[in-house]
Amino acid sequence: MAVHGGNEILIKDALVFLFAAGVIVPVFRALKIPVVVGFVIAGVLLGPAGVGSLVENIPILAYFSISEPEAAAPFAELGVLFLLFLLGLEFSFEKLWALRRVVFGAGALQVATSAAVIGFAAYAFGLPGPTAIIIGLALALSSTAIVMQQMIEERRAATEVGRSSLGVLLFQDLMVAPILIFVGFAASDGDGALSAAIFEALLEGGLAILVIYLIGRFLLRRVFRLAAWSGGRDFLMALTLLTVVGAAAITANAGLSLALGAFLAGLMLGETEFKHQTEVDLEPFKGLLLGLFFMTVGMGLDLNIVSSQAGAVVAGLMALLVLKVVLAFIACRLFASKTPSAVETSFLLAPAGEFAFVILAAATAGGAIEPELAGLIAVIAGLSMVLIPLMGWGGRAIAGLMTPPKLAPELGEFSDLEGHVVIAGFGRVGQAIAHILRDEDAEIVALERDAMRVSHGHEDGWKVYLGDASRTEILERAGSRGAALFVVTVDDPPSAERMVRAMRAARMDAPILARAGDSDHAAQLLEAGATFVIPDAIEAGLQIAARALEEFGYDSETVRDLIAADRMSEYRRAAASSAT
Repeated sequence: MAVHGGNEILIKDALVFLFAAGVIVPVFRALKIPVVVGFVIAGVLLGPAGVGSLVENIPILAYFSISEPEAAAPFAELGVLFLLFLLGLEFSFEKLWALRRVVFGAGALQVATSAAVIGFAAYAFGLPGPTAIIIGLALALSSTAIVMQQMIEERRAATEVGRSSLGVLLFQDLMVAPILIFVGFAASDGDGALSAAIFEALLEGGLAILVIYLIGRFLLRRVFRLAAWSGGRDFLMALTLLTVVGAAAITANAGLSLALGAFLAGLMLGETEFKHQTEVDLEPFKGLLLGLFFMTVGMGLDLNIVSSQAGAVVAGLMALLVLKVVLAFIACRLFASKTPSAVETSFLLAPAGEFAFVILAAATAGGAIEPELAGLIAVIAGLSMVLIPLMGWGGRAIAGLMTPPKLAPELGEFSDLEGHVVIAGFGRVGQAIAHILRDEDAEIVALERDAMRVSHGHEDGWKVYLGDASRTEILERAGSRGAALFVVTVDDPPSAERMVRAMRAARMDAPILARAGDSDHAAQLLEAGATFVIPDAIEAGLQIAARALEEFGYDSETVRDLIAADRMSEYRRAAASSAT
Protein backbone atom coordinates (compact mmCIF):
# COMPACT_ATOMS: atom_id res chain seq x y z
CA MET A 1 0.00 0.00 0.00
CA ALA A 2 1.44 3.33 -0.98
CA VAL A 3 1.55 6.07 1.59
CA HIS A 4 1.13 8.85 -0.97
CA GLY A 5 -2.18 10.57 -1.48
CA GLY A 6 -4.81 11.77 0.97
CA ASN A 7 -6.93 8.63 1.34
CA GLU A 8 -3.98 6.26 1.72
CA ILE A 9 -2.35 8.46 4.36
CA LEU A 10 -5.65 8.81 6.25
CA ILE A 11 -6.20 5.04 6.30
CA LYS A 12 -2.61 4.39 7.33
CA ASP A 13 -2.81 6.96 10.14
CA ALA A 14 -6.07 5.39 11.32
CA LEU A 15 -4.39 1.99 11.48
CA VAL A 16 -1.49 3.43 13.47
CA PHE A 17 -3.90 5.03 15.93
CA LEU A 18 -5.90 1.82 16.36
CA PHE A 19 -2.64 -0.06 16.92
CA ALA A 20 -1.76 2.43 19.66
CA ALA A 21 -5.21 2.21 21.26
CA GLY A 22 -5.43 -1.58 21.03
CA VAL A 23 -1.84 -2.63 21.75
CA ILE A 24 0.51 0.11 23.01
CA VAL A 25 -1.81 1.77 25.54
CA PRO A 26 -2.95 -1.56 27.10
CA VAL A 27 0.74 -2.43 27.57
CA PHE A 28 1.26 0.90 29.35
CA ARG A 29 -1.84 0.19 31.45
CA ALA A 30 -0.41 -3.20 32.42
CA LEU A 31 2.68 -1.32 33.60
CA LYS A 32 0.42 0.82 35.87
CA ILE A 33 0.77 3.88 33.62
CA PRO A 34 -2.48 5.91 33.50
CA VAL A 35 -4.43 5.70 30.24
CA VAL A 36 -4.15 9.45 29.60
CA VAL A 37 -0.37 9.38 29.96
CA GLY A 38 -0.23 6.22 27.83
CA PHE A 39 -1.99 7.94 24.93
CA VAL A 40 0.23 11.03 25.24
CA ILE A 41 3.40 8.90 25.23
CA ALA A 42 2.06 6.97 22.24
CA GLY A 43 1.51 10.29 20.48
CA VAL A 44 5.09 11.34 21.17
CA LEU A 45 6.49 8.00 19.99
CA LEU A 46 4.35 7.70 16.84
CA GLY A 47 4.21 11.38 15.93
CA PRO A 48 6.46 13.59 13.78
CA ALA A 49 8.94 14.12 16.62
CA GLY A 50 9.24 10.40 17.32
CA VAL A 51 9.22 7.65 14.71
CA GLY A 52 8.19 10.22 12.10
CA SER A 53 11.53 12.01 12.42
CA LEU A 54 13.30 8.86 11.19
CA VAL A 55 11.15 8.31 8.08
CA GLU A 56 13.51 10.22 5.78
CA ASN A 57 16.35 7.83 6.55
CA ILE A 58 14.22 4.70 7.08
CA PRO A 59 11.18 5.03 4.74
CA ILE A 60 9.47 1.88 6.02
CA LEU A 61 8.86 3.63 9.35
CA ALA A 62 6.24 5.75 7.56
CA TYR A 63 3.90 2.81 8.11
CA PHE A 64 4.41 3.10 11.88
CA SER A 65 3.96 6.82 12.40
CA ILE A 66 1.24 9.45 12.13
CA SER A 67 1.96 11.36 8.92
CA GLU A 68 -0.70 14.09 9.18
CA PRO A 69 -1.48 14.94 12.82
CA GLU A 70 -3.59 17.90 11.73
CA ALA A 71 -6.04 15.54 10.00
CA ALA A 72 -6.83 13.92 13.36
CA ALA A 73 -7.66 17.22 15.07
CA PRO A 74 -11.41 17.30 14.21
CA PHE A 75 -11.89 13.73 15.44
CA ALA A 76 -9.86 14.45 18.56
CA GLU A 77 -12.10 17.44 19.27
CA LEU A 78 -15.11 15.12 19.12
CA GLY A 79 -13.65 13.12 21.99
CA VAL A 80 -13.55 16.22 24.16
CA LEU A 81 -17.12 17.06 23.14
CA PHE A 82 -18.36 13.58 24.09
CA LEU A 83 -16.55 13.79 27.43
CA LEU A 84 -18.20 17.09 28.33
CA PHE A 85 -21.56 15.94 26.97
CA LEU A 86 -21.53 12.79 29.12
CA LEU A 87 -20.42 14.86 32.10
CA GLY A 88 -23.37 17.19 31.53
CA LEU A 89 -25.71 14.19 31.61
CA GLU A 90 -24.66 13.55 35.20
CA PHE A 91 -25.53 17.08 36.33
CA SER A 92 -28.77 19.01 36.62
CA PHE A 93 -29.69 22.69 36.62
CA GLU A 94 -29.95 22.57 40.40
CA LYS A 95 -26.42 21.18 40.71
CA LEU A 96 -25.10 23.69 38.18
CA TRP A 97 -26.75 26.60 39.99
CA ALA A 98 -25.19 25.37 43.21
CA LEU A 99 -21.78 25.80 41.52
CA ARG A 100 -22.26 29.53 40.82
CA ARG A 101 -20.00 30.56 43.70
CA VAL A 102 -17.29 28.23 42.45
CA VAL A 103 -17.64 29.30 38.80
CA PHE A 104 -17.70 33.06 39.24
CA GLY A 105 -15.76 33.22 42.50
CA ALA A 106 -13.00 30.63 42.46
CA GLY A 107 -12.92 30.48 38.64
CA ALA A 108 -12.61 34.23 38.14
CA LEU A 109 -10.01 34.64 40.88
CA GLN A 110 -7.91 31.71 39.63
CA VAL A 111 -7.84 32.91 36.03
CA ALA A 112 -7.21 36.57 36.91
CA THR A 113 -4.42 35.97 39.42
CA SER A 114 -2.72 33.24 37.37
CA ALA A 115 -2.73 35.33 34.20
CA ALA A 116 -1.49 38.40 36.08
CA VAL A 117 1.36 36.68 37.95
CA ILE A 118 2.56 34.61 34.96
CA GLY A 119 2.28 37.63 32.67
CA PHE A 120 4.24 39.81 35.08
CA ALA A 121 6.93 37.14 35.36
CA ALA A 122 7.22 36.97 31.57
CA TYR A 123 7.41 40.78 31.39
CA ALA A 124 10.14 40.77 34.05
CA PHE A 125 12.19 38.50 31.79
CA GLY A 126 12.13 41.18 29.11
CA LEU A 127 9.18 40.17 26.94
CA PRO A 128 6.94 42.90 25.48
CA GLY A 129 3.79 43.69 27.44
CA PRO A 130 1.22 42.22 24.99
CA THR A 131 3.31 39.08 24.52
CA ALA A 132 3.64 38.61 28.29
CA ILE A 133 -0.12 39.03 28.77
CA ILE A 134 -0.89 36.47 26.06
CA ILE A 135 1.46 33.95 27.64
CA GLY A 136 -0.14 34.58 31.04
CA LEU A 137 -3.64 34.06 29.64
CA ALA A 138 -2.62 30.93 27.73
CA LEU A 139 -1.01 29.26 30.74
CA ALA A 140 -3.68 30.37 33.22
CA LEU A 141 -6.17 27.92 31.73
CA SER A 142 -6.31 24.23 32.72
CA SER A 143 -7.19 21.02 30.91
CA THR A 144 -10.91 20.28 31.03
CA ALA A 145 -10.44 17.07 29.05
CA ILE A 146 -7.75 15.46 31.20
CA VAL A 147 -8.89 16.68 34.62
CA MET A 148 -12.54 15.67 34.19
CA GLN A 149 -11.60 12.40 32.50
CA GLN A 150 -9.49 11.58 35.55
CA MET A 151 -12.35 12.49 37.88
CA ILE A 152 -14.72 10.26 35.91
CA GLU A 153 -12.31 7.32 35.85
CA GLU A 154 -11.91 7.61 39.62
CA ARG A 155 -15.71 8.01 40.04
CA ARG A 156 -15.14 11.31 41.83
CA ALA A 157 -16.81 13.81 39.51
CA ALA A 158 -19.61 14.35 42.04
CA THR A 159 -17.26 14.83 45.02
CA GLU A 160 -16.23 18.20 46.41
CA VAL A 161 -12.98 18.06 44.43
CA GLY A 162 -14.83 17.12 41.22
CA ARG A 163 -17.38 19.92 41.62
CA SER A 164 -14.73 22.52 42.43
CA SER A 165 -12.63 21.49 39.44
CA LEU A 166 -15.62 21.57 37.12
CA GLY A 167 -16.72 24.99 38.35
CA VAL A 168 -13.32 26.57 37.70
CA LEU A 169 -13.01 24.83 34.32
CA LEU A 170 -16.44 26.09 33.25
CA PHE A 171 -15.38 29.66 33.94
CA GLN A 172 -12.22 29.09 31.94
CA ASP A 173 -14.33 27.89 29.01
CA LEU A 174 -16.37 31.08 29.24
CA MET A 175 -13.17 33.12 29.07
CA VAL A 176 -11.92 31.58 25.83
CA ALA A 177 -13.80 34.06 23.62
CA PRO A 178 -12.59 37.24 25.39
CA ILE A 179 -9.02 35.89 25.46
CA LEU A 180 -9.00 35.13 21.73
CA ILE A 181 -10.45 38.57 21.01
CA PHE A 182 -7.66 40.17 23.02
CA VAL A 183 -5.09 38.07 21.16
CA GLY A 184 -6.54 39.27 17.85
CA PHE A 185 -6.32 42.91 18.95
CA ALA A 186 -2.78 42.46 20.27
CA ALA A 187 -1.74 40.95 16.95
CA SER A 188 -3.30 43.79 14.96
CA ASP A 189 -2.32 46.59 17.35
CA GLY A 190 -5.99 47.29 18.07
CA ASP A 191 -7.01 50.29 20.13
CA GLY A 192 -9.94 51.32 22.32
CA ALA A 193 -12.48 49.10 20.57
CA LEU A 194 -11.26 46.13 22.62
CA SER A 195 -13.74 46.59 25.48
CA ALA A 196 -16.64 46.92 23.04
CA ALA A 197 -15.57 43.76 21.21
CA ILE A 198 -15.33 41.80 24.44
CA PHE A 199 -18.75 43.06 25.56
CA GLU A 200 -20.20 42.05 22.20
CA ALA A 201 -18.62 38.60 22.53
CA LEU A 202 -20.09 38.13 26.00
CA LEU A 203 -23.50 39.20 24.71
CA GLU A 204 -23.31 36.75 21.83
CA GLY A 205 -22.19 34.04 24.21
CA GLY A 206 -25.14 34.72 26.50
CA LEU A 207 -27.53 34.55 23.56
CA ALA A 208 -25.99 31.25 22.44
CA ILE A 209 -26.50 29.75 25.90
CA LEU A 210 -30.09 31.02 25.91
CA VAL A 211 -30.76 29.43 22.50
CA ILE A 212 -29.41 26.08 23.71
CA TYR A 213 -31.56 26.32 26.84
CA LEU A 214 -34.74 27.07 24.89
CA ILE A 215 -34.12 24.21 22.45
CA GLY A 216 -33.45 21.82 25.30
CA ARG A 217 -36.38 23.01 27.38
CA PHE A 218 -39.11 23.01 24.74
CA LEU A 219 -37.95 20.89 21.79
CA LEU A 220 -35.35 18.26 22.72
CA ARG A 221 -37.58 15.80 24.60
CA ARG A 222 -40.26 15.86 21.90
CA VAL A 223 -37.79 15.25 19.07
CA PHE A 224 -36.14 12.37 20.92
CA ARG A 225 -39.51 10.77 21.61
CA LEU A 226 -40.38 11.03 17.92
CA ALA A 227 -37.06 9.40 16.95
CA ALA A 228 -37.59 6.61 19.49
CA TRP A 229 -41.15 5.99 18.30
CA SER A 230 -40.34 5.91 14.60
CA GLY A 231 -36.86 4.46 14.30
CA GLY A 232 -35.35 3.14 17.50
CA ARG A 233 -31.66 3.28 18.42
CA ASP A 234 -30.28 4.18 14.97
CA PHE A 235 -32.27 7.40 14.80
CA LEU A 236 -31.58 8.11 18.46
CA MET A 237 -27.84 7.83 17.84
CA ALA A 238 -28.05 10.21 14.88
CA LEU A 239 -30.10 12.66 16.93
CA THR A 240 -27.67 12.44 19.84
CA LEU A 241 -24.73 13.27 17.57
CA LEU A 242 -26.74 16.15 16.10
CA THR A 243 -27.43 17.43 19.62
CA VAL A 244 -23.78 17.30 20.69
CA VAL A 245 -22.25 18.77 17.55
CA GLY A 246 -25.10 21.24 17.05
CA ALA A 247 -24.83 22.70 20.55
CA ALA A 248 -21.03 22.87 20.19
CA ALA A 249 -21.44 24.69 16.87
CA ILE A 250 -23.81 27.22 18.45
CA THR A 251 -21.34 28.15 21.19
CA ALA A 252 -18.39 28.10 18.77
CA ASN A 253 -20.13 30.53 16.44
CA ALA A 254 -20.68 32.81 19.42
CA GLY A 255 -16.95 32.72 20.20
CA LEU A 256 -17.26 30.36 23.17
CA SER A 257 -15.64 26.95 23.43
CA LEU A 258 -17.02 23.88 21.70
CA ALA A 259 -16.77 21.99 24.99
CA LEU A 260 -19.14 24.40 26.74
CA GLY A 261 -21.85 23.77 24.15
CA ALA A 262 -21.46 20.01 24.50
CA PHE A 263 -21.71 20.28 28.29
CA LEU A 264 -24.91 22.32 28.05
CA ALA A 265 -26.38 19.81 25.58
CA GLY A 266 -25.68 17.01 28.04
CA LEU A 267 -27.25 19.05 30.80
CA MET A 268 -30.44 19.37 28.70
CA LEU A 269 -30.64 15.73 27.69
CA GLY A 270 -29.93 14.66 31.26
CA GLU A 271 -33.37 16.01 32.19
CA THR A 272 -35.07 13.50 29.86
CA GLU A 273 -35.76 9.76 30.02
CA PHE A 274 -33.15 9.13 27.30
CA LYS A 275 -30.21 9.89 29.60
CA HIS A 276 -29.08 6.34 30.39
CA GLN A 277 -29.43 4.97 26.86
CA THR A 278 -27.37 7.88 25.55
CA GLU A 279 -24.60 7.20 28.06
CA VAL A 280 -24.36 3.56 26.94
CA ASP A 281 -24.36 4.44 23.23
CA LEU A 282 -21.67 7.15 23.40
CA GLU A 283 -19.22 5.70 25.92
CA PRO A 284 -17.16 3.63 23.40
CA PHE A 285 -16.91 6.56 20.96
CA LYS A 286 -15.86 8.88 23.76
CA GLY A 287 -13.06 6.60 24.90
CA LEU A 288 -11.51 6.16 21.46
CA LEU A 289 -11.86 9.75 20.30
CA LEU A 290 -10.63 11.13 23.61
CA GLY A 291 -7.63 8.83 23.28
CA LEU A 292 -7.01 10.38 19.88
CA PHE A 293 -7.13 13.82 21.50
CA PHE A 294 -4.49 12.83 24.04
CA MET A 295 -2.34 11.45 21.23
CA THR A 296 -2.53 14.79 19.41
CA VAL A 297 -1.25 16.44 22.61
CA GLY A 298 1.75 14.09 22.52
CA MET A 299 2.29 14.67 18.81
CA GLY A 300 2.40 18.40 19.45
CA LEU A 301 5.40 18.14 21.76
CA ASP A 302 8.59 19.21 19.99
CA LEU A 303 11.33 16.96 21.37
CA ASN A 304 14.00 19.12 19.73
CA ILE A 305 13.01 22.02 21.97
CA VAL A 306 13.00 19.73 25.01
CA SER A 307 16.55 18.58 24.29
CA SER A 308 18.02 21.89 23.12
CA GLN A 309 16.43 24.06 25.84
CA ALA A 310 16.11 21.56 28.67
CA GLY A 311 17.02 24.07 31.35
CA ALA A 312 14.43 26.61 30.26
CA VAL A 313 11.78 23.91 29.88
CA VAL A 314 12.34 22.44 33.34
CA ALA A 315 12.52 25.85 35.02
CA GLY A 316 9.41 27.09 33.25
CA LEU A 317 7.52 23.88 34.03
CA MET A 318 8.38 23.97 37.74
CA ALA A 319 7.57 27.68 38.03
CA LEU A 320 4.22 27.18 36.27
CA LEU A 321 3.14 24.32 38.52
CA VAL A 322 4.21 25.99 41.77
CA LEU A 323 2.60 29.33 40.92
CA LYS A 324 -0.70 27.84 39.80
CA VAL A 325 -0.91 25.44 42.74
CA VAL A 326 -0.61 28.36 45.17
CA LEU A 327 -3.02 30.64 43.30
CA ALA A 328 -5.60 27.92 42.60
CA PHE A 329 -5.48 26.86 46.26
CA ILE A 330 -6.21 30.42 47.42
CA ALA A 331 -9.11 30.74 44.97
CA CYS A 332 -10.65 27.37 45.84
CA ARG A 333 -10.17 27.82 49.57
CA LEU A 334 -11.90 31.20 49.52
CA PHE A 335 -14.86 30.27 47.33
CA ALA A 336 -15.16 26.54 46.80
CA SER A 337 -14.03 23.99 49.34
CA LYS A 338 -12.32 23.08 52.59
CA THR A 339 -8.55 23.05 52.89
CA PRO A 340 -7.86 19.38 51.96
CA SER A 341 -10.18 19.51 48.94
CA ALA A 342 -8.77 22.88 47.89
CA VAL A 343 -5.26 21.41 47.97
CA GLU A 344 -6.23 18.48 45.76
CA THR A 345 -8.16 20.71 43.35
CA SER A 346 -5.26 23.14 43.04
CA PHE A 347 -2.88 20.33 42.07
CA LEU A 348 -5.27 19.20 39.33
CA LEU A 349 -5.71 22.73 37.97
CA ALA A 350 -2.03 23.72 38.09
CA PRO A 351 -0.98 22.26 34.69
CA ALA A 352 -1.91 24.11 31.51
CA GLY A 353 -4.72 23.05 29.20
CA GLU A 354 -5.58 22.36 25.58
CA PHE A 355 -6.64 25.97 24.95
CA ALA A 356 -3.05 27.09 25.49
CA PHE A 357 -2.23 25.63 22.06
CA VAL A 358 -5.19 27.44 20.47
CA ILE A 359 -4.19 30.79 21.99
CA LEU A 360 -0.52 30.38 21.08
CA ALA A 361 -1.41 29.37 17.52
CA ALA A 362 -3.61 32.45 17.09
CA ALA A 363 -0.94 34.71 18.56
CA THR A 364 1.78 33.21 16.36
CA ALA A 365 -0.36 33.55 13.23
CA GLY A 366 -0.95 37.22 14.03
CA GLY A 367 2.69 37.92 14.81
CA ALA A 368 2.10 38.71 18.49
CA ILE A 369 4.50 35.93 19.56
CA GLU A 370 7.63 34.70 17.82
CA PRO A 371 7.33 31.05 16.64
CA GLU A 372 10.38 29.97 18.67
CA LEU A 373 8.94 31.39 21.88
CA ALA A 374 5.51 29.93 21.14
CA GLY A 375 7.12 26.53 20.62
CA LEU A 376 8.87 26.72 23.98
CA ILE A 377 5.66 27.72 25.79
CA ALA A 378 3.72 24.97 23.99
CA VAL A 379 6.25 22.35 25.14
CA ILE A 380 5.97 23.57 28.75
CA ALA A 381 2.17 23.46 28.50
CA GLY A 382 2.18 20.01 26.93
CA LEU A 383 4.57 18.51 29.47
CA SER A 384 2.49 19.95 32.32
CA MET A 385 -0.59 18.22 30.89
CA VAL A 386 1.27 14.91 30.84
CA LEU A 387 1.89 15.39 34.56
CA ILE A 388 -1.78 15.86 35.50
CA PRO A 389 -2.31 12.25 36.71
CA LEU A 390 0.85 12.51 38.82
CA MET A 391 -0.20 15.94 40.12
CA GLY A 392 -3.61 14.53 41.01
CA TRP A 393 -2.02 11.69 42.91
CA GLY A 394 0.30 14.07 44.77
CA GLY A 395 -2.50 16.45 45.67
CA ARG A 396 -4.65 13.60 46.92
CA ALA A 397 -1.79 12.26 49.06
CA ILE A 398 -1.15 15.68 50.64
CA ALA A 399 -4.88 16.22 51.21
CA GLY A 400 -5.04 12.83 52.91
CA LEU A 401 -2.26 13.83 55.30
CA MET A 402 -4.16 17.01 56.15
CA THR A 403 -7.40 15.15 56.89
CA PRO A 404 -7.56 13.82 60.44
CA PRO A 405 -8.51 10.15 60.50
CA LYS A 406 -12.11 9.47 61.40
CA LEU A 407 -12.22 7.13 64.33
CA ALA A 408 -14.98 4.59 64.19
CA PRO A 409 -17.16 4.67 67.30
CA GLU A 410 -16.77 1.72 69.59
CA LEU A 411 -19.60 -0.71 70.10
CA GLY A 412 -21.68 0.30 73.07
CA GLU A 413 -23.37 -2.04 75.53
CA PHE A 414 -26.69 -3.28 74.13
CA SER A 415 -26.80 -6.63 75.91
CA ASP A 416 -30.01 -5.67 77.71
CA LEU A 417 -31.75 -4.37 74.58
CA GLU A 418 -34.77 -6.36 73.37
CA GLY A 419 -36.89 -6.49 70.22
CA HIS A 420 -34.29 -4.88 67.97
CA VAL A 421 -32.75 -5.98 64.65
CA VAL A 422 -29.05 -6.78 64.34
CA ILE A 423 -27.72 -6.12 60.81
CA ALA A 424 -24.30 -7.50 59.87
CA GLY A 425 -22.88 -5.40 57.03
CA PHE A 426 -23.85 -1.76 56.55
CA GLY A 427 -23.13 -1.22 52.87
CA ARG A 428 -25.77 -0.30 50.30
CA VAL A 429 -27.91 -3.38 50.97
CA GLY A 430 -27.66 -3.08 54.74
CA GLN A 431 -28.55 0.60 54.66
CA ALA A 432 -31.52 0.00 52.36
CA ILE A 433 -32.90 -2.61 54.78
CA ALA A 434 -32.24 -0.33 57.75
CA HIS A 435 -34.12 2.59 56.16
CA ILE A 436 -37.21 0.47 55.54
CA LEU A 437 -37.19 -1.10 59.02
CA ARG A 438 -36.62 2.26 60.70
CA ASP A 439 -39.63 3.69 58.87
CA GLU A 440 -41.66 0.99 60.62
CA ASP A 441 -40.21 2.02 64.00
CA ALA A 442 -37.83 -0.91 64.31
CA GLU A 443 -34.70 -0.31 66.35
CA ILE A 444 -31.47 -1.11 64.49
CA VAL A 445 -28.02 -2.09 65.73
CA ALA A 446 -25.61 -2.55 62.80
CA LEU A 447 -22.16 -4.16 62.77
CA GLU A 448 -19.66 -3.27 60.05
CA ARG A 449 -15.96 -4.09 59.51
CA ASP A 450 -15.19 -1.01 57.38
CA ALA A 451 -14.25 1.91 59.65
CA MET A 452 -15.15 4.54 57.05
CA ARG A 453 -18.66 3.15 56.58
CA VAL A 454 -19.07 3.07 60.34
CA SER A 455 -18.05 6.73 60.65
CA HIS A 456 -20.36 7.85 57.86
CA GLY A 457 -23.26 5.80 59.22
CA HIS A 458 -22.73 7.16 62.72
CA GLU A 459 -22.70 10.72 61.38
CA ASP A 460 -26.06 10.00 59.72
CA GLY A 461 -27.55 8.97 63.03
CA TRP A 462 -27.39 5.18 62.80
CA LYS A 463 -26.38 2.84 65.62
CA VAL A 464 -23.61 1.30 63.54
CA TYR A 465 -20.41 0.09 65.12
CA LEU A 466 -17.09 -1.42 64.16
CA GLY A 467 -17.22 -5.14 64.80
CA ASP A 468 -17.11 -8.61 63.26
CA ALA A 469 -20.50 -10.31 63.59
CA SER A 470 -18.89 -13.74 63.49
CA ARG A 471 -17.46 -13.20 66.98
CA THR A 472 -19.66 -14.28 69.86
CA GLU A 473 -18.59 -11.48 72.20
CA ILE A 474 -19.43 -8.84 69.58
CA LEU A 475 -22.89 -10.32 69.07
CA GLU A 476 -23.48 -10.35 72.82
CA ARG A 477 -22.63 -6.64 73.09
CA ALA A 478 -24.98 -5.97 70.16
CA GLY A 479 -27.80 -7.57 72.17
CA SER A 480 -28.04 -10.98 70.54
CA ARG A 481 -29.97 -12.43 73.52
CA GLY A 482 -32.86 -10.03 73.05
CA ALA A 483 -32.73 -9.44 69.27
CA ALA A 484 -35.94 -10.07 67.36
CA LEU A 485 -34.16 -10.65 64.07
CA PHE A 486 -30.69 -11.05 62.53
CA VAL A 487 -29.85 -9.89 59.00
CA VAL A 488 -26.60 -10.74 57.17
CA THR A 489 -25.86 -8.60 54.07
CA VAL A 490 -22.10 -9.06 53.53
CA ASP A 491 -21.19 -10.33 50.04
CA ASP A 492 -18.13 -12.38 51.08
CA PRO A 493 -19.35 -16.02 51.22
CA PRO A 494 -16.95 -17.35 53.93
CA SER A 495 -17.57 -14.32 56.17
CA ALA A 496 -21.34 -14.54 55.72
CA GLU A 497 -21.33 -18.25 56.59
CA ARG A 498 -19.28 -17.65 59.75
CA MET A 499 -21.66 -14.88 60.82
CA VAL A 500 -24.73 -17.06 60.33
CA ARG A 501 -23.18 -19.90 62.35
CA ALA A 502 -22.26 -17.50 65.17
CA MET A 503 -25.77 -16.04 65.24
CA ARG A 504 -27.38 -19.45 65.26
CA ALA A 505 -25.09 -20.56 68.07
CA ALA A 506 -26.02 -17.46 70.06
CA ARG A 507 -29.77 -17.82 69.45
CA MET A 508 -31.36 -21.08 68.33
CA ASP A 509 -34.86 -19.54 68.15
CA ALA A 510 -34.22 -16.24 66.33
CA PRO A 511 -34.89 -15.83 62.60
CA ILE A 512 -31.79 -15.15 60.50
CA LEU A 513 -32.19 -13.57 57.04
CA ALA A 514 -29.14 -13.65 54.80
CA ARG A 515 -28.01 -12.44 51.39
CA ALA A 516 -26.33 -14.91 49.03
CA GLY A 517 -24.50 -14.51 45.75
CA ASP A 518 -26.05 -17.56 44.04
CA SER A 519 -27.87 -20.83 44.72
CA ASP A 520 -24.76 -22.65 45.94
CA HIS A 521 -23.97 -19.89 48.40
CA ALA A 522 -27.62 -19.88 49.50
CA ALA A 523 -27.43 -23.61 50.21
CA GLN A 524 -24.33 -23.11 52.37
CA LEU A 525 -26.02 -20.36 54.39
CA LEU A 526 -29.15 -22.45 54.92
CA GLU A 527 -26.98 -25.30 56.12
CA ALA A 528 -25.19 -22.91 58.49
CA GLY A 529 -28.50 -22.05 60.13
CA ALA A 530 -30.08 -19.22 58.14
CA THR A 531 -33.87 -19.13 58.24
CA PHE A 532 -34.32 -17.50 54.84
CA VAL A 533 -31.80 -16.65 52.13
CA ILE A 534 -32.11 -14.20 49.25
CA PRO A 535 -29.79 -15.12 46.33
CA ASP A 536 -28.76 -12.01 44.37
CA ALA A 537 -28.53 -13.97 41.12
CA ILE A 538 -32.07 -15.36 41.45
CA GLU A 539 -33.60 -11.98 42.26
CA ALA A 540 -31.75 -10.28 39.41
CA GLY A 541 -32.97 -12.96 36.99
CA LEU A 542 -36.55 -12.63 38.23
CA GLN A 543 -36.53 -8.85 37.86
CA ILE A 544 -35.20 -9.08 34.29
CA ALA A 545 -37.75 -11.78 33.47
CA ALA A 546 -40.54 -9.57 34.84
CA ARG A 547 -39.43 -6.71 32.62
CA ALA A 548 -39.23 -9.05 29.62
CA LEU A 549 -42.81 -10.23 30.19
CA GLU A 550 -44.01 -6.62 30.36
CA GLU A 551 -42.25 -5.91 27.06
CA PHE A 552 -44.16 -8.86 25.54
CA GLY A 553 -47.43 -7.25 26.57
CA TYR A 554 -48.30 -9.05 29.82
CA ASP A 555 -50.22 -6.91 32.31
CA SER A 556 -48.61 -6.06 35.66
CA GLU A 557 -50.84 -8.34 37.75
CA THR A 558 -50.10 -11.39 35.58
CA VAL A 559 -46.39 -10.65 35.71
CA ARG A 560 -46.48 -10.44 39.51
CA ASP A 561 -48.26 -13.79 39.77
CA LEU A 562 -45.87 -15.55 37.38
CA ILE A 563 -42.78 -14.14 39.06
CA ALA A 564 -44.10 -14.96 42.54
CA ALA A 565 -44.69 -18.58 41.52
CA ASP A 566 -41.24 -18.85 39.96
CA ARG A 567 -39.65 -17.23 43.01
CA MET A 568 -41.14 -19.88 45.28
CA SER A 569 -39.90 -22.59 42.92
CA GLU A 570 -36.36 -21.19 42.89
CA TYR A 571 -36.23 -20.91 46.67
CA ARG A 572 -37.55 -24.47 47.09
CA ARG A 573 -34.83 -25.67 44.74
CA ALA A 574 -32.20 -23.83 46.79
CA ALA A 575 -33.58 -25.34 50.01
CA ALA A 576 -33.65 -28.82 48.46
CA SER A 577 -30.03 -28.56 47.35
CA SER A 578 -29.15 -27.60 50.93
CA ALA A 579 -30.94 -30.66 52.31
CA THR A 580 -29.06 -32.98 49.98
